[in-house]
Amino acid sequence: MPNRVAFTMSSIRARVRGGRLVVDAPTDLPEGLEVTLAIVDDDLDEESRTALESSLEESHAELERGELLDAADVLSGLRSLRSVGR
Repeated sequence: MPNRVAFTMSSIRARVRGGRLVVDAPTDLPEGLEVTLAIVDDDLDEESRTALESSLEESHAELERGELLDAADVLSGLRSLRSVGR
């Protein structure tokens, strides 16, 4: 059974050159670690992508600090507000 190491989600950018994926980014991942790359097919410009990644990083930090709300609690609260407004 191979050793498994848990990592937080992060993104690695790569470009296709000559039919190969080229990654030009330093990393502190362990040597020999196999990674899975996903194709990003969206219309985000660099500024929007940076804002999205920043927002996701902040959300992860909130999760680590225990500051996120449970989705079921949020939906329940919204439903009670809607029923009060009727």
